[in-house]
Amino acid sequence: MLYVQQSLADKEKIIHIGQFHWMYDVVAFFQMFMGVFLAFMIIFGSLHFQSKFGINLGGYAVAPDAGLFDTFRALHPAIKLVAFLFFLFGVLRFAQMMVTKATTEIAITNLRMIYKRGLVARAVIEMRIDRIESVDFLQGILGRIFDYGRVRVHGMGVGNIILPALARPIIIRKAIEKARDLNSDIK
Repeated sequence: MLYVQQSLADKEKIIHIGQFHWMYDVVAFFQMFMGVFLAFMIIFGSLHFQSKFGINLGGYAVAPDAGLFDTFRALHPAIKLVAFLFFLFGVLRFAQMMVTKATTEIAITNLRMIYKRGLVARAVIEMRIDRIESVDFLQGILGRIFDYGRVRVHGMGVGNIILPALARPIIIRKAIEKARDLNSDIK
């Protein structure tokens, strides 16, 4: 929450801080798991195919009593490369999702809504509370069951801001309404 805290104006108070739902972590781990699973399936599928049909998929012959490691080393480099690429894609997708989660800040203050994302290149979208026309949420079946969803904020002249899947999206809408009430009391 560094950016939000640093950018607060005088008499501006944080009303709500948006948080990612735990389902986001589940999806990130699933991405990594699928990459690792597919890599192992390629390797062990090739080894099984090789032992079942007696077709050598490697560059050189292996003794029938050779161990698993020697059989793996004898596999064709293209098979090992494809398996490694699946593994690498899964791990990189997991890392990308975790960096996104760690570097995204969503806050509702009594004066504005702040949505900051990015690690090296920073993208900040701020919208004054009095310029927000409506707030919608997008929830699927799992979102309704586990109470998470995306929030779409319509602004006057600004367009739409679509926030990532957040925990308890209705609280975001309530926080915006509370900020509007606080803002109207000041005027």
